[in-house]
Amino acid sequence: MTGTTRAAASPRPLVALTCYAEPASWGVWRDVPAVLVPEGYVRSLRDAGAEVVLLPPQERLSDADADRLVALFDALVVAGGPDVDPARYGQSAHAAVQSSRSDRDDAELALVRAAVRVDLPLLGVCRGMQVMAVAAGGTLQQHLPDVVGTQAHSPGPATYGWNRVDTVAGTRTAELIGAQLEVPCYHHQGVATHPGYEVSARSQDGVTEAMEDPAGRFRLGVQWHPEAGTDLRLFTAVVEAAQPRTSER
Repeated sequence: MTGTTRAAASPRPLVALTCYAEPASWGVWRDVPAVLVPEGYVRSLRDAGAEVVLLPPQERLSDADADRLVALFDALVVAGGPDVDPARYGQSAHAAVQSSRSDRDDAELALVRAAVRVDLPLLGVCRGMQVMAVAAGGTLQQHLPDVVGTQAHSPGPATYGWNRVDTVAGTRTAELIGAQLEVPCYHHQGVATHPGYEVSARSQDGVTEAMEDPAGRFRLGVQWHPEAGTDLRLFTAVVEAAQPRTSER
């Protein structure tokens, strides 16, 4: 094109998404070891403007390897999944605790700590928020029905409980989603202690439903499942926080 130039399109932020290693079935194949994640995470991040790369679980992921991995990406999203092994926060397991996945615990704890070291934009979803708390030296409530007296946060297998969360005024969470929001929850555990993070939303029964680090570029965990709904605001926020890093890369 003579006498004209066309601006190069801005690259889409590259977001790493942790995932499961579980038996799966497709076509004629049954119970094949697979790496997978609910498609809602990928769709939501893409709709928010990101390119998505899955990070499979990896046992004994070293700090050096975690640092090398996070350096490749513009943001990290830690997905939901099974309970964190209580030994990771110095407790014995409650009878209701699910079988742990040492590969996910190893990898995600190392990746979260690496992301914090370099202030990589970080979003934790359900288990992901709990991983963030444990990575910071915090502890979990191992079975919420013992604490709140109901199954409201996880009514039954593969069934979301819809609960109202109230955000804390002045927090980034409140800025993003407003004062109140009905959210889909599926968790029988919660965050008890969370060094370095501030509570930014609670459910009506007092359970911590979001926490954030006000000192971070973007470091936010939510106990609910935004990928199960249509509200992209949390995914859009982590992608937007990754934009400056994208330009640096």
